[in-house]
Parts: sequence; structure tokens; C-alpha cells
Amino acid sequence: MNHLNNFSRRSLLAKIGTGMGTLGLAGLLQEQDLLAQDSGKLTSLDANASSGNALALSPPHFAPKAKRVIHLFMNGGPSQVDTFDPKPMLEKYHGKRPPGADLKTERGTGGLLKSPFQFNRCGESGLPVSEIYPEVGKCIDDICVIRSMHTDVPNHEPSLLMMNSGITQPTRPSMGSWLCYGLGNENQNLPGFVVLCPGKPVVGPQLWSNSFLPGVYQGCHINNSNMDPTRVIPHINNRHLDRETQRRQLDLMTRLNQKHLAERTSDNQLEARIASLEMAFRMQTEAQEAFDLNRESKATRQHYGTGQFGNACLVARRLVERGVRMVQVFYGGGQPWDDHGNIESGHRSKGLDSDRSIAALLRDLKSRGLLDDTLILWGGEFGRTPVSEGGNGRDHNNHGFTVWLAGGGVKGGMAYGSTDEFGFAAQENKVHVHDLHATILHLMGLDHEDLTYRYSGRDFRLTDVHGRVIHEIIA
Repeated sequence: MNHLNNFSRRSLLAKIGTGMGTLGLAGLLQEQDLLAQDSGKLTSLDANASSGNALALSPPHFAPKAKRVIHLFMNGGPSQVDTFDPKPMLEKYHGKRPPGADLKTERGTGGLLKSPFQFNRCGESGLPVSEIYPEVGKCIDDICVIRSMHTDVPNHEPSLLMMNSGITQPTRPSMGSWLCYGLGNENQNLPGFVVLCPGKPVVGPQLWSNSFLPGVYQGCHINNSNMDPTRVIPHINNRHLDRETQRRQLDLMTRLNQKHLAERTSDNQLEARIASLEMAFRMQTEAQEAFDLNRESKATRQHYGTGQFGNACLVARRLVERGVRMVQVFYGGGQPWDDHGNIESGHRSKGLDSDRSIAALLRDLKSRGLLDDTLILWGGEFGRTPVSEGGNGRDHNNHGFTVWLAGGGVKGGMAYGSTDEFGFAAQENKVHVHDLHATILHLMGLDHEDLTYRYSGRDFRLTDVHGRVIHEIIA
């Protein structure tokens, strides 16, 4: 019965009482204690008091190359052989199925399918880039193309989870949550992790979940289908109370929550509630301004384009320059890059639609001096097969695919790793998703083996028991 020493007599009464009268009496006694202690005084509470400010800046493990991350997520799986990994052998063996092109995929496929797109050598580095990305091609000297990515399975749900949280099951925190947990946030008036997605991808909120990390590290999902700054964050403004009255209400609520928290050794959900209420109050001063694209010049708006993805890229720049730790930009809801049929029309439209916005983001960050310490990640959850599905489409491919990094201490104008002659499987300098995560954490000044959180009797980390930092691509 030693564990009962942790409870006061009144707390014990509240826990073992079975009648409504008993519960009411216990609550009344606690309320009387609180009123006696406060003597009716309401003062503004320090957000760092008692439970601490979970988003306060924390020192990195070592000097970082990057301070913030923008993840341009092409959900659905773009084809590597149609974007940044050209394969001339597809032209030579078009329609045939040699042994090297006989890997198992999710669906039945036919012979090799040549790319319908022309590749052009771009920049001083001369790296080849597909014609569907002409403006990105002009920025290629700032980009490191990783051609040897691979992941575990060729299905959207587990691969989306792997790319976002380092495991194929919906049980772990997302990368953005880990970054906020490890480093905090530079701006206490905005969330540390913002997700811009019109609608939801296949898996949904688990892709930006905090899981067992404290709730304040949960990604803040913004539906960017309507960028009206007064509506993009619902219910952020109180139309009935002025700020002083809201502050007094929140102070009282915080005192009640802090009293409740003090009687418990650890309550992550309650701590997260306290932190979230404070964050919501502070967001009234800055959040709407950050999402107000009308504050940008007409020329800037034209550079980015005015579609959903272009607006999201511009908002991403506005957020990171205000200190947000990670911004994830989904290309769209669902799985838009999932072109099982007609790779030519599908990839051409999405490539050209995103090309201008991505290039504008890279150039804008560079002109503002932000690209040096802002890491950009482009890619999907897997790639697509070099063999055909249904005649002119491509199936999912987990064996080999491409992502690219820019800024944030990464060498530009280089390609790292390679796939086989058909672009089917990673072959040279293979990079698993765990390795990619380890490298991103390293660039942010975090040792992926030391960034741990103890839960359910063991230490967890983003890379689990895997991961190798790709030092070869670091400037």
C-alpha cells in the first residue's frame, strides 16, 4: 500500500468514492483549497511555470548546419525514371522484360516502358532533369539528388508512415514532432510543426502525429484549400471577449490545471492541454498575419503562382522565416502522384504545376539568405516501376526511387547513389528511409542515436535501431 502515500486524504476520497455526493464533496474541498490559496487574485501566468514550456529552445547535440526543414511531399509516389533518374536502357528495351526488370511489385505489370519525357542537362553541374521540371532544373546546382532510395513495402499506407515516422505501423511520432521535441521552437506564438495539406492523405493525421511524445509536439494541420487568413485557422479569434478578459479566463483555467497537475507525478496529456491553450491564445497575435498572403508583393505572388501548392510554398517560406521548426507541404489530398495509368499526362500536369512554385521557393529562400540554414526535402513515399501497368502507367516501386535535398548544409549540384540500368532497384550507395532521417537529424544538429524518448519500458527514437548518416552529401 506504499503507493497510497502519493495521494492526499482528499485525493483518496475522490478516487474511492462511489456516489455522486462523495465526488461532489471531493471537488468542493479541492475548489475551496484553491480559492483559499489564490485569495481571489488573478495574475498573468508565465508559460514556463510549473510544467515548463515544452517548445522552449533546446540546445542541439552539436553545431547544426540547418535550423529548419521544409518537406515538399509528393504524396502518391513520383516516378524516378521520369523526373531525376533518366535511364537510356528503357528506350533500348522498351516493351521487353529482361531478367533485371522482373522484380515483384504490388500489381501485375508488363514490359519496360520508356519515359515519354526528354531529359536536359542543367546548370554548371550538368545534372539531367526531366522536361516536366524546367524551372527546378535551373536551380539544380543547389540540389543534391539521391537516386538510391529504398523502403520496405510497395503499399501507400505503410510507406507513408515509414517516410514520416520511421516505421510502417501507426504507432510512432512523426519526424516533425521529433524535431520539436529535440530542439523546441524559435517562435512561441506559432506551432513548431505545421502541415499544409488540402484535405487529408491516405493515412491521415497519423502522418503528423506526436504519438507518445507530449501532445504539444503534434503537427498543426492547415487545410490550405482556402487561404483566407481569417478562416484558415478556425475559431482562432474570440468574437465575444476582448484579449484582457480571455487572458483572465485562461489564467484561471491554467491555475486549475496546474493544481490538478501538481497532484500527479506525470500527466503528459494535461501538460499538453496547458501548453496548447497558451499556444492558441498567443497565436491570435501572429498566426493570421503569417498566413496572410496579401502582405506579399504582386511580383512575389506571380513567382510562386496562385494555386494551392504555390500558396502553400509561399506560406512555408513565411512560416520558416518566423521561426517555425518544420513545415510539411503535401502536394494535395489523397495520393495525387499515384499514376497507375497514363504516366505521361499525369506526371506532366503535376510536374509543371509544382515546378514553378518549388523553384520560386528555392530562389526566394536563397535571396533572403535563408537557404543556407533551411533544409528542403522533395520526394514521395516510394517511386514507380520502369515496367508498364495497363500499357502506359507505372506501379508502386519500393526497391529504388529518388528524393532530393537542397540548402541546409547539403552539397548542391551532385547526384548520390544509383539504381540499376533500368531504374528498378537501388544498387550503389543504397539509402534507406532510416538513413535519410538520420542525415536530416544530423544536419539539424541532432545525433539520431541520442535523440530518444523513454516510453513503455524502452527508449524509442525516430530511426529505431537503424540509420546511417550520409556524410558524403554534407558540405
